[in-house]
Amino acid sequence: MTGVPLNVDWQQILLHLFNFTILFGALYILLYKPVKDFMAGREAHYAEMDSKANLALADAEKSKESYESKLKAFDEEMKTKRTEASKEIEAEREKKLSAAKEEADKIVADAKSAADKEKTEIIKSAQKEITGMVTDAMEKITIETTSEAYDRFLDAAEEKDK
Repeated sequence: MTGVPLNVDWQQILLHLFNFTILFGALYILLYKPVKDFMAGREAHYAEMDSKANLALADAEKSKESYESKLKAFDEEMKTKRTEASKEIEAEREKKLSAAKEEADKIVADAKSAADKEKTEIIKSAQKEITGMVTDAMEKITIETTSEAYDRFLDAAEEKDK
């Protein structure tokens, strides 16, 4: 053992260090660099997908806002049309109600006129009947009175003759 304490062989240590350096270099070239490149490519791919997704999301948000504004405009238009239709229906209802009232008033007026004519005819007919009855009664009374008076005259005349 010639001058080397603890049995350390520097030649062996340098040889192991050289082997380690070759192994590290080979592993770096064969494993680390391709894995690092693969990871960088993968990261770039996902970054590109994320940017495309963000663009698609932004387009979707714009489309959503556009559709919401169109939907709101459509709702306002429908509300306006409903209001107009309601007003038209109300006007038509009022018009028909007015026409129905006018027709009802005409029917009532015609019925009153017909009732007045019928009343007048009934009164005229009743007056004619009453006049006829009174005339008949007067004739009967006159005939009875005249014949009773004649009979009394004859009776009185006979009694004077006797």
